[in-house]
Amino acid sequence: MAAASGRQVKLGAYVTFQGCTWQVAAVAGASVTLVGEDGQTASVLASLLFADPGFTVVGSPSAGVRQWGLLESVPARERERALAWQRHIREIETGLPDGLGSAGMPRPEYDPQRTSMAEREQAKADELTRLGWPRVSRATVRRMRARYHGQGLWGLIPRRKPSSATGQADERVVAAVLEALRRQRGRSKGTLKGLRELTGHILADTHGPGTVALPAPSTFNRLARVLADPLEHPGRPARTATAAPVRPFTPTVALRPGELVQIDTTRLDVMAIGEDGRAVRPELTIALDVATRSVVAAVLREEGTKAVDAALLLAEMAVPHPVRPGWGEQLRLAHAAVPYDRLLALDGRLQSAAARPVVVPETIVIDRGAIFVSAAFLAACETLGVSVQPAPPRSPAAKGAVERTFKSINSLFAQHVAGYTGPHVLARGEAVQDEARFTVAQLQELLDEWITACWQHRPHDGLRHPLLPKKALAPNEMWGALLGACGYVPWPLGGTDYLELLPVRFHPVTGRGIRINHRTYDHAVLNEHRGRPCPASPGGRWEIHLNPHDVRQIYIRLPDGHLHEIPWIHRDHVHAPMGETAWRHIRAALGRRTDREKHEVALAEAADQVLRRARPLPGPGAPAAATGRQVPAAGGAGPQTAGDDAQTGGREDAEDSLDAVDARTHVDDDSQTGGDEPPAPARFALYDAFEEAEHW
Repeated sequence: MAAASGRQVKLGAYVTFQGCTWQVAAVAGASVTLVGEDGQTASVLASLLFADPGFTVVGSPSAGVRQWGLLESVPARERERALAWQRHIREIETGLPDGLGSAGMPRPEYDPQRTSMAEREQAKADELTRLGWPRVSRATVRRMRARYHGQGLWGLIPRRKPSSATGQADERVVAAVLEALRRQRGRSKGTLKGLRELTGHILADTHGPGTVALPAPSTFNRLARVLADPLEHPGRPARTATAAPVRPFTPTVALRPGELVQIDTTRLDVMAIGEDGRAVRPELTIALDVATRSVVAAVLREEGTKAVDAALLLAEMAVPHPVRPGWGEQLRLAHAAVPYDRLLALDGRLQSAAARPVVVPETIVIDRGAIFVSAAFLAACETLGVSVQPAPPRSPAAKGAVERTFKSINSLFAQHVAGYTGPHVLARGEAVQDEARFTVAQLQELLDEWITACWQHRPHDGLRHPLLPKKALAPNEMWGALLGACGYVPWPLGGTDYLELLPVRFHPVTGRGIRINHRTYDHAVLNEHRGRPCPASPGGRWEIHLNPHDVRQIYIRLPDGHLHEIPWIHRDHVHAPMGETAWRHIRAALGRRTDREKHEVALAEAADQVLRRARPLPGPGAPAAATGRQVPAAGGAGPQTAGDDAQTGGREDAEDSLDAVDARTHVDDDSQTGGDEPPAPARFALYDAFEEAEHW
């Protein structure tokens, strides 16, 4: 009974089965009777015996397929020499170069019926010597036969002694280089020159100064490249996965929409116009459904994405996205590749929804950013029943899908938008800030429309069915396919739910209302709670919900358990949402004055000059110090002369009147300018911007 090539199970043979040694006592058809060392007998099927992983025939070579693929890595000359040896060995053993069963007659010196094995080996050695093969003897032929039976064709390949990777380098230098690499592990990367100096210090400390010479720089560099781990090489970027073993790449798999959602934030490669008119690069936060590769939510913020943005992202992905005014009919969900009629019967909100998936997240994968590990975001996830899974450190593949999506958004969308900055500084234009045309809100509208019109209908390489590997599906097509297997459960959220997701802070209610960042919020609903502690809070402060992107109102939880809106006392004068960013910019502009004390002094001097110019001029009976003072020309009043006294006739009452002062002032100005016609008397009146604009 043949068990494998070169192995036979016959009566009396010893085999290993289930970890024990047995002797074959009988073979009857497909049944084999075995006798153990302790005398026990067992009858097993031959198929079960041969299928045992530990089955071997004692004294026979182990079964296995020869490593034929390794021959492709051997040089052609050595491969041809091994194939020639194979033909010679077959001729020695069978008399025919192609082995038993081949056509032809054996040559007389290789006929197994007339010559012995030793004679055939000697004849082959003599033949190869005549053909010019170097150093071929009978012992060589016998050795090649043994190698062929033991390793097959691979055994006929010449084996060379592997050379040492370090060559003839001094072992002390090798040890010093390894020690230098160990000391550099985990630190900031340096150069090979610095590594060579550190190696010299180690050699001097270990063996004494000048005892062991360092190799030349080129030789040392080759030695360092051989000894260093590829991830620890000085030329490699720092902070690679050197502290942890290299893990095999495993793609993230999700079988239903919302099973795994990845969230991340990055800077968009587009300059936008900020709230204060400056050009800024907004931050983009997206939520990507791994099962469908759909961007289920995307939020753009001018700067400093907050935890409330990530929390509201949860609610945004779970409710239908409405069709914006101006969008085409083809962007409605009714025209998407989904079972729209069945979905509309379950959720009436989908009637005016855009062609984007509605996903209820089950697990969210986050990095360890501050906004994603904040109390507000974690509390929002707990409220909505969402599991949070932090990505392991130094594992970029854990969120590979969302990282790759950012690159796709920059290449497919951002480069076509005015103000595109390019992927890096070398690709950036000279005046990118001047090209910014859209505000952050307008850019958000463009991004939402592009996601609905382009991304959701574009075939994605990561969406392929195992039975149709050459056909890439679009995110909407994959969502429609998975809906048939997983179904759709609507998740209604109201306005109160959005308010509950806003960040929470605690403040007292005073007689003036609620003060937050120098802003006062007040309403009549606070009248009965002014100056009183909150009965539900241990500290006596009241629970406040604030949207940092619109500070015109806050929401307070009163004893009735509901959130009540409290407006800013100046809300009627601000007709656009004002966020904390604009509020901080206003305060920063006021604080940019370098020297407040000097500024206050300058303001006091300017006010004093205004009062001096507005004060009436003294009459002839005034003290000499007052009459001798020169009034600045800016005030329009010059020094008194004798002609002035003659014109007024010495009347002090007329001299002290403001009308007389104004009239005399204009007369003096006219005499200085040489005008013929005196101008109309000037008056202290309100500032007229339209009249002032005529002089520009």
